[in-house]
Amino acid sequence: MEHKFTGPAFTVGVEEELMLVDGEDLSLAQEIEAVLAAVPEKLSGQVKPELMQAVLEVATTPCPDVATAAKELVELRRAVSGIAEARGLALGAAGTHPFAEPDEQLIVDRPRYRELAAELGFIARQEFIFGTHVHVGMEGADLAIYVADGIRRYLPLMLALSANSPFWRGQQTGMMSARTAVFRAFPRVGIPPHYGTWEIYSNRVETMVSAGAIEDYTYLWWDVRPHPNLGTVEVRIFDQQTRLDHTIALTALTVALAHRSVQLFDQGEPLVEQPTELVDDNKVRAALRGIDGNLVDFRAGKHIPAREMAARLLDELAEHAQELGCDAELEGVRDLLDGETGAHRQQHVWDSSQDMKALVREIVEKSRV
Repeated sequence: MEHKFTGPAFTVGVEEELMLVDGEDLSLAQEIEAVLAAVPEKLSGQVKPELMQAVLEVATTPCPDVATAAKELVELRRAVSGIAEARGLALGAAGTHPFAEPDEQLIVDRPRYRELAAELGFIARQEFIFGTHVHVGMEGADLAIYVADGIRRYLPLMLALSANSPFWRGQQTGMMSARTAVFRAFPRVGIPPHYGTWEIYSNRVETMVSAGAIEDYTYLWWDVRPHPNLGTVEVRIFDQQTRLDHTIALTALTVALAHRSVQLFDQGEPLVEQPTELVDDNKVRAALRGIDGNLVDFRAGKHIPAREMAARLLDELAEHAQELGCDAELEGVRDLLDGETGAHRQQHVWDSSQDMKALVREIVEKSRV
Protein backbone atom coordinates (compact mmCIF):
# COMPACT_ATOMS: atom_id res chain seq x y z
CA MET A 1 0.00 0.00 0.00
CA GLU A 2 1.34 3.41 -0.94
CA HIS A 3 2.00 6.02 1.75
CA LYS A 4 3.29 9.55 2.22
CA PHE A 5 5.12 9.23 5.55
CA THR A 6 7.87 11.49 4.26
CA GLY A 7 7.72 14.33 6.79
CA PRO A 8 8.42 16.87 7.89
CA ALA A 9 8.00 15.36 11.32
CA PHE A 10 5.65 16.80 13.96
CA THR A 11 3.57 18.97 11.68
CA VAL A 12 0.19 19.53 13.30
CA GLY A 13 -3.32 19.37 11.88
CA VAL A 14 -6.55 19.69 13.86
CA GLU A 15 -10.14 18.97 12.84
CA GLU A 16 -13.09 20.15 14.93
CA GLU A 17 -16.65 18.93 14.41
CA LEU A 18 -19.04 21.73 15.37
CA MET A 19 -22.82 21.75 15.72
CA LEU A 20 -25.09 24.10 13.80
CA VAL A 21 -27.98 25.22 15.99
CA ASP A 22 -31.01 27.42 15.44
CA GLY A 23 -30.39 30.85 16.91
CA GLU A 24 -33.84 30.94 18.51
CA ASP A 25 -34.82 27.52 19.82
CA LEU A 26 -31.23 26.12 19.96
CA SER A 27 -32.17 22.84 18.28
CA LEU A 28 -29.83 21.34 15.70
CA ALA A 29 -30.24 23.10 12.34
CA GLN A 30 -29.99 21.20 9.04
CA GLU A 31 -28.20 24.07 7.35
CA ILE A 32 -24.75 22.83 6.32
CA GLU A 33 -25.31 23.53 2.62
CA ALA A 34 -26.32 27.15 3.23
CA VAL A 35 -23.24 27.69 5.38
CA LEU A 36 -20.89 26.01 2.90
CA ALA A 37 -22.27 28.18 0.09
CA ALA A 38 -21.19 31.28 2.02
CA VAL A 39 -17.67 30.13 2.90
CA PRO A 40 -15.04 32.34 1.19
CA GLU A 41 -12.88 30.68 -1.43
CA LYS A 42 -9.71 30.92 0.68
CA LEU A 43 -11.31 28.68 3.34
CA SER A 44 -13.19 26.31 1.03
CA GLY A 45 -10.86 23.38 1.70
CA GLN A 46 -10.93 23.96 5.44
CA VAL A 47 -14.69 24.01 6.04
CA LYS A 48 -16.40 20.72 5.22
CA PRO A 49 -19.58 18.71 5.71
CA GLU A 50 -19.83 15.54 7.75
CA LEU A 51 -22.41 12.75 7.83
CA MET A 52 -25.24 14.89 9.23
CA GLN A 53 -26.52 18.21 7.87
CA ALA A 54 -26.23 19.84 11.31
CA VAL A 55 -22.49 19.12 11.55
CA LEU A 56 -19.77 21.45 10.31
CA GLU A 57 -16.11 20.44 10.26
CA VAL A 58 -13.26 22.94 10.31
CA ALA A 59 -9.72 21.78 9.62
CA THR A 60 -6.38 23.52 9.82
CA THR A 61 -3.75 23.20 7.15
CA PRO A 62 -0.64 21.17 8.07
CA CYS A 63 0.98 23.54 10.56
CA PRO A 64 4.63 23.63 11.69
CA ASP A 65 3.68 23.77 15.37
CA VAL A 66 0.82 23.87 17.87
CA ALA A 67 0.83 27.66 18.13
CA THR A 68 0.25 28.06 14.40
CA ALA A 69 -2.57 25.50 14.49
CA ALA A 70 -4.13 27.44 17.36
CA LYS A 71 -4.12 30.66 15.34
CA GLU A 72 -5.78 28.93 12.40
CA LEU A 73 -8.46 27.43 14.63
CA VAL A 74 -9.27 30.86 16.05
CA GLU A 75 -9.66 32.25 12.55
CA LEU A 76 -11.78 29.28 11.43
CA ARG A 77 -14.14 29.37 14.40
CA ARG A 78 -14.59 33.13 13.99
CA ALA A 79 -15.21 32.85 10.24
CA VAL A 80 -17.83 30.10 10.43
CA SER A 81 -19.47 31.72 13.47
CA GLY A 82 -19.94 34.91 11.48
CA ILE A 83 -21.41 33.01 8.54
CA ALA A 84 -23.78 31.11 10.83
CA GLU A 85 -24.94 34.16 12.77
CA ALA A 86 -25.71 36.04 9.55
CA ARG A 87 -28.22 33.27 8.79
CA GLY A 88 -29.88 33.18 12.18
CA LEU A 89 -27.79 30.23 13.33
CA ALA A 90 -25.19 29.68 16.02
CA LEU A 91 -22.23 27.35 16.47
CA GLY A 92 -21.77 25.08 19.43
CA ALA A 93 -18.90 22.79 20.37
CA ALA A 94 -19.43 19.69 22.51
CA GLY A 95 -19.44 15.91 22.11
CA THR A 96 -23.23 15.75 21.76
CA HIS A 97 -26.14 18.15 21.43
CA PRO A 98 -27.93 17.70 24.78
CA PHE A 99 -31.51 17.31 23.56
CA ALA A 100 -31.46 16.58 19.82
CA GLU A 101 -33.40 13.59 18.47
CA PRO A 102 -32.10 11.22 15.77
CA ASP A 103 -35.34 11.16 13.80
CA GLU A 104 -34.96 14.87 13.10
CA GLN A 105 -31.48 14.60 11.59
CA LEU A 106 -30.82 14.59 7.84
CA ILE A 107 -27.93 12.92 6.02
CA VAL A 108 -25.67 15.10 3.85
CA ASP A 109 -26.33 14.57 0.14
CA ARG A 110 -22.88 13.28 -0.85
CA PRO A 111 -22.16 9.83 -2.34
CA ARG A 112 -19.99 8.62 0.58
CA TYR A 113 -22.58 9.62 3.16
CA ARG A 114 -25.55 8.31 1.18
CA GLU A 115 -23.78 4.97 0.84
CA LEU A 116 -22.95 4.86 4.55
CA ALA A 117 -26.53 5.61 5.49
CA ALA A 118 -27.82 2.97 3.10
CA GLU A 119 -25.39 0.36 4.41
CA LEU A 120 -25.66 1.05 8.14
CA GLY A 121 -29.24 2.27 8.40
CA PHE A 122 -30.27 2.74 12.04
CA ILE A 123 -26.62 2.79 13.18
CA ALA A 124 -25.78 5.71 10.90
CA ARG A 125 -28.88 7.67 11.85
CA GLN A 126 -27.81 7.73 15.52
CA GLU A 127 -24.44 9.24 14.76
CA PHE A 128 -25.08 12.93 15.41
CA ILE A 129 -21.98 13.26 17.57
CA PHE A 130 -18.97 15.57 17.50
CA GLY A 131 -15.24 14.88 17.93
CA THR A 132 -11.83 16.50 17.69
CA HIS A 133 -9.12 14.84 15.58
CA VAL A 134 -5.40 15.64 15.82
CA HIS A 135 -2.87 14.74 13.10
CA VAL A 136 0.89 14.56 13.68
CA GLY A 137 3.30 14.35 10.75
CA MET A 138 5.58 11.29 10.57
CA GLU A 139 8.79 10.39 8.75
CA GLY A 140 8.65 6.68 7.98
CA ALA A 141 5.90 4.08 7.70
CA ASP A 142 7.16 1.73 10.42
CA LEU A 143 7.64 4.75 12.67
CA ALA A 144 4.02 5.79 12.11
CA ILE A 145 2.83 2.33 13.17
CA TYR A 146 5.10 2.41 16.23
CA VAL A 147 3.72 5.81 17.27
CA ALA A 148 0.10 4.72 16.77
CA ASP A 149 0.77 1.54 18.76
CA GLY A 150 2.44 3.59 21.49
CA ILE A 151 -0.42 6.09 21.78
CA ARG A 152 -2.97 3.24 21.83
CA ARG A 153 -2.53 2.49 25.54
CA TYR A 154 -3.10 6.16 26.46
CA LEU A 155 -6.38 6.49 24.56
CA PRO A 156 -8.61 5.95 27.64
CA LEU A 157 -6.75 8.63 29.57
CA MET A 158 -7.05 11.03 26.62
CA LEU A 159 -10.79 10.34 26.50
CA ALA A 160 -11.12 10.96 30.24
CA LEU A 161 -9.49 14.37 29.85
CA SER A 162 -11.67 15.32 26.88
CA ALA A 163 -15.05 14.00 28.13
CA ASN A 164 -17.69 16.52 27.09
CA SER A 165 -20.97 14.71 26.41
CA PRO A 166 -22.90 13.78 29.56
CA PHE A 167 -26.31 14.40 27.91
CA TRP A 168 -28.06 12.53 25.11
CA ARG A 169 -31.58 12.98 23.74
CA GLY A 170 -32.63 15.20 26.65
CA GLN A 171 -31.37 12.85 29.34
CA GLN A 172 -28.52 13.02 31.81
CA THR A 173 -26.87 9.72 30.93
CA GLY A 174 -24.71 9.17 34.00
CA MET A 175 -21.72 9.07 31.65
CA MET A 176 -19.10 11.73 31.11
CA SER A 177 -18.81 10.77 27.42
CA ALA A 178 -22.08 9.49 25.97
CA ARG A 179 -20.55 10.14 22.55
CA THR A 180 -18.32 7.13 23.15
CA ALA A 181 -21.29 4.83 23.72
CA VAL A 182 -23.09 6.10 20.60
CA PHE A 183 -20.06 5.71 18.34
CA ARG A 184 -19.38 2.14 19.52
CA ALA A 185 -22.25 0.96 17.32
CA PHE A 186 -20.30 1.87 14.17
CA PRO A 187 -18.12 -0.87 12.65
CA ARG A 188 -14.33 -0.66 12.76
CA VAL A 189 -14.18 1.86 15.60
CA GLY A 190 -12.64 1.98 19.05
CA ILE A 191 -9.33 0.59 20.26
CA PRO A 192 -7.33 -0.54 17.21
CA PRO A 193 -5.24 -3.68 16.95
CA HIS A 194 -1.56 -3.47 17.86
CA TYR A 195 -0.12 -3.72 14.35
CA GLY A 196 3.62 -3.79 15.05
CA THR A 197 4.87 -3.04 11.54
CA TRP A 198 3.78 -1.27 8.40
CA GLU A 199 3.81 -4.59 6.52
CA ILE A 200 1.30 -6.13 8.93
CA TYR A 201 -0.94 -3.06 8.86
CA SER A 202 -0.79 -2.80 5.06
CA ASN A 203 -1.54 -6.50 4.54
CA ARG A 204 -4.52 -6.41 6.90
CA VAL A 205 -6.00 -3.35 5.20
CA GLU A 206 -5.50 -4.86 1.76
CA THR A 207 -7.19 -8.08 2.94
CA MET A 208 -10.26 -6.08 4.02
CA VAL A 209 -10.33 -4.14 0.75
CA SER A 210 -9.96 -7.23 -1.44
CA ALA A 211 -12.68 -8.99 0.57
CA GLY A 212 -15.05 -6.10 -0.14
CA ALA A 213 -15.41 -5.17 3.55
CA ILE A 214 -14.15 -1.61 3.05
CA GLU A 215 -13.39 0.63 0.12
CA ASP A 216 -10.11 1.90 1.55
CA TYR A 217 -8.36 2.43 4.89
CA THR A 218 -10.31 5.61 5.66
CA TYR A 219 -13.24 3.34 6.55
CA LEU A 220 -11.23 2.17 9.57
CA TRP A 221 -12.38 4.70 12.16
CA TRP A 222 -10.04 3.61 14.97
CA ASP A 223 -9.40 5.92 17.94
CA VAL A 224 -5.86 6.28 16.64
CA ARG A 225 -4.83 5.36 13.12
CA PRO A 226 -2.06 5.88 10.59
CA HIS A 227 -3.24 8.08 7.74
CA PRO A 228 -1.03 7.09 4.77
CA ASN A 229 -2.48 9.61 2.31
CA LEU A 230 -1.66 12.49 4.65
CA GLY A 231 1.52 11.04 6.14
CA THR A 232 0.24 11.44 9.69
CA VAL A 233 -0.82 9.58 12.78
CA GLU A 234 -4.36 10.68 13.59
CA VAL A 235 -5.80 10.61 17.11
CA ARG A 236 -9.62 10.49 17.02
CA ILE A 237 -10.52 9.67 20.64
CA PHE A 238 -11.43 13.16 21.85
CA ASP A 239 -14.92 14.49 22.50
CA GLN A 240 -15.23 17.86 20.79
CA GLN A 241 -14.12 20.60 23.17
CA THR A 242 -16.29 23.62 23.91
CA ARG A 243 -13.43 25.90 24.84
CA LEU A 244 -10.83 26.32 22.13
CA ASP A 245 -8.00 26.47 24.66
CA HIS A 246 -8.90 22.92 25.69
CA THR A 247 -8.67 21.77 22.06
CA ILE A 248 -5.21 23.33 21.90
CA ALA A 249 -4.14 21.75 25.20
CA LEU A 250 -5.16 18.28 24.00
CA THR A 251 -3.39 18.92 20.70
CA ALA A 252 -0.18 19.71 22.60
CA LEU A 253 -0.62 16.54 24.64
CA THR A 254 -0.98 14.48 21.46
CA VAL A 255 2.06 15.98 19.75
CA ALA A 256 4.23 15.64 22.86
CA LEU A 257 3.16 12.02 23.27
CA ALA A 258 4.04 11.34 19.63
CA HIS A 259 7.41 13.03 20.13
CA ARG A 260 8.20 10.74 23.06
CA SER A 261 7.21 7.69 21.00
CA VAL A 262 9.54 8.77 18.19
CA GLN A 263 12.38 9.13 20.68
CA LEU A 264 11.73 5.60 21.99
CA PHE A 265 11.63 4.27 18.41
CA ASP A 266 14.98 5.90 17.67
CA GLN A 267 16.39 4.29 20.81
CA GLY A 268 15.21 0.87 19.68
CA GLU A 269 12.80 0.48 22.59
CA PRO A 270 10.44 -2.47 21.96
CA LEU A 271 6.74 -1.89 22.60
CA VAL A 272 4.84 -4.24 24.88
CA GLU A 273 1.48 -5.05 23.34
CA GLN A 274 -1.29 -4.38 25.84
CA PRO A 275 -4.37 -6.62 25.48
CA THR A 276 -7.11 -4.92 23.49
CA GLU A 277 -9.74 -6.04 25.98
CA LEU A 278 -7.86 -4.36 28.84
CA VAL A 279 -7.33 -1.09 26.97
CA ASP A 280 -11.00 -1.16 25.97
CA ASP A 281 -12.04 -1.81 29.57
CA ASN A 282 -10.12 1.32 30.53
CA LYS A 283 -11.92 3.20 27.77
CA VAL A 284 -15.33 2.23 29.16
CA ARG A 285 -14.23 3.41 32.62
CA ALA A 286 -13.10 6.71 31.10
CA ALA A 287 -16.40 7.15 29.26
CA LEU A 288 -18.36 6.51 32.45
CA ARG A 289 -16.39 8.47 35.03
CA GLY A 290 -14.02 10.65 33.04
CA ILE A 291 -11.13 12.09 34.97
CA ASP A 292 -12.95 11.39 38.26
CA GLY A 293 -12.55 7.61 37.92
CA ASN A 294 -9.82 5.01 38.14
CA LEU A 295 -7.93 3.42 35.26
CA VAL A 296 -5.68 0.39 35.08
CA ASP A 297 -2.04 1.46 35.22
CA PHE A 298 -0.27 -0.95 32.88
CA ARG A 299 3.04 -0.39 34.64
CA ALA A 300 1.74 -1.32 38.07
CA GLY A 301 -0.99 -3.72 36.94
CA LYS A 302 -3.62 -2.13 39.19
CA HIS A 303 -6.17 0.66 39.29
CA ILE A 304 -5.03 4.17 40.12
CA PRO A 305 -6.91 7.50 39.93
CA ALA A 306 -7.05 8.84 36.38
CA ARG A 307 -5.97 12.25 37.70
CA GLU A 308 -2.82 10.73 39.16
CA MET A 309 -2.05 8.97 35.88
CA ALA A 310 -2.60 12.18 33.89
CA ALA A 311 -0.45 14.28 36.23
CA ARG A 312 2.38 11.77 35.92
CA LEU A 313 2.10 11.75 32.14
CA LEU A 314 2.25 15.55 32.01
CA ASP A 315 5.47 15.49 34.02
CA GLU A 316 6.94 12.89 31.68
CA LEU A 317 6.02 14.88 28.58
CA ALA A 318 7.27 18.25 29.83
CA GLU A 319 10.67 18.03 28.16
CA HIS A 320 9.14 16.85 24.90
CA ALA A 321 6.67 19.73 24.86
CA GLN A 322 9.48 22.15 25.59
CA GLU A 323 11.51 20.81 22.68
CA LEU A 324 8.48 21.22 20.41
CA GLY A 325 7.72 24.71 21.73
CA CYS A 326 4.27 23.79 23.06
CA ASP A 327 4.99 23.61 26.80
CA ALA A 328 2.66 26.55 27.54
CA GLU A 329 -0.17 24.89 25.60
CA LEU A 330 0.43 21.57 27.36
CA GLU A 331 -0.04 23.29 30.71
CA GLY A 332 -3.64 23.88 29.66
CA VAL A 333 -4.30 20.20 30.37
CA ARG A 334 -3.98 20.97 34.08
CA ASP A 335 -7.17 23.01 33.83
CA LEU A 336 -8.93 19.81 32.78
CA LEU A 337 -7.25 17.94 35.63
CA ASP A 338 -8.65 20.42 38.14
CA GLY A 339 -12.16 19.18 37.44
CA GLU A 340 -13.14 21.60 34.71
CA THR A 341 -13.67 19.27 31.79
CA GLY A 342 -16.52 20.03 29.44
CA ALA A 343 -18.62 17.30 31.06
CA HIS A 344 -18.16 18.87 34.50
CA ARG A 345 -19.15 22.27 33.16
CA GLN A 346 -22.27 20.93 31.50
CA GLN A 347 -23.31 19.16 34.68
CA HIS A 348 -22.82 22.35 36.72
CA VAL A 349 -25.06 24.30 34.34
CA TRP A 350 -27.73 21.62 34.41
CA ASP A 351 -27.65 21.33 38.20
CA SER A 352 -28.23 25.07 38.55
CA SER A 353 -30.84 25.52 35.80
CA GLN A 354 -32.51 22.18 34.99
CA ASP A 355 -33.00 23.77 31.56
CA MET A 356 -31.76 22.07 28.38
CA LYS A 357 -31.92 25.27 26.34
CA ALA A 358 -29.89 27.09 28.96
CA LEU A 359 -27.33 24.32 28.69
CA VAL A 360 -27.05 24.65 24.91
CA ARG A 361 -26.96 28.44 25.25
CA GLU A 362 -23.97 28.12 27.59
CA ILE A 363 -22.24 25.75 25.15
CA VAL A 364 -22.74 28.26 22.33
CA GLU A 365 -21.42 31.11 24.47
CA LYS A 366 -18.29 29.24 25.59
CA SER A 367 -17.61 28.09 22.02
CA ARG A 368 -17.01 31.67 20.87
CA VAL A 369 -13.45 32.92 20.42
